[in-house]
Amino acid sequence: MRHAWLLAALLASGLAHAQPAPVACGQVVTLDTQPGTTLRYALQAPTGTASPTTLVLLPGGDGHPRLDAQGCARRLKGNWLVRSLQLFQAAGFGTALVDAPTGWQGDDGLAGYRVEPRHAQDLGGVIADVRARTRGAVWVLGTSRGAISAVNAASRLVGDAAPDGIVLSSSVVSGQVGARKPWVAHSVFDLPLENIRQPVLVVGHAADACIRSPASLMARITERTQGAREQVVTVTGGPGGANLSSVDACEGRSPHGFLDQEAEVAAGIERFVRGGRY
Repeated sequence: MRHAWLLAALLASGLAHAQPAPVACGQVVTLDTQPGTTLRYALQAPTGTASPTTLVLLPGGDGHPRLDAQGCARRLKGNWLVRSLQLFQAAGFGTALVDAPTGWQGDDGLAGYRVEPRHAQDLGGVIADVRARTRGAVWVLGTSRGAISAVNAASRLVGDAAPDGIVLSSSVVSGQVGARKPWVAHSVFDLPLENIRQPVLVVGHAADACIRSPASLMARITERTQGAREQVVTVTGGPGGANLSSVDACEGRSPHGFLDQEAEVAAGIERFVRGGRY
């Protein structure tokens, strides 16, 4: 409940605030998180449902979509979560697209911060703030390296700061040990998956040729989580990616990002979040 108290204090003091101007992509909310650090996210409220649910979206790569004043991403536009914002909103979900906090917006973005407890605290502030604003459930959806962040939040947070469920897509399950940059070795398995009790959906593509996210390793995630509901889904079809370079295979416009199958995957996620099967 410490996070709930912190949120109430932030709201009372004006430290958690939204820009009131009309927005095109989402209401930009700025939170003071760590000392001297702020974090922004773009909120579109849920619509048309008696059980409002908002998806906190954590893109992969460097985790820095660089939101503009209208809440639109200026970077990571190829990420499948960014491309699918309108699909989730059309399904009645609220969306909260999270930007990198100040101090983690350099060339490597979030880098190794994704596995740190402080990062979980940052995301807990977002989750609690979204819950207070929408008065509904809050799920976290992380893709690629964003799945590391989602697991960090779900495995470490409690109370109002904890998500009601998580969706992991194209999760980084294979790190490069001994890489020049130590954080390249990180994967979802570097976090206490055993602590996760919420519903867990894991989705990947059979044709994902990214060396960091082979679909064959996805089931190892739910072998460790203790979710109330769990499902592992391997998507097939689409344009394929056999001729992609090793770099392009890990980009969003490929099977790694469910290219040309965004609507199919978003619909499956909706069914699971609403309490059914993908």
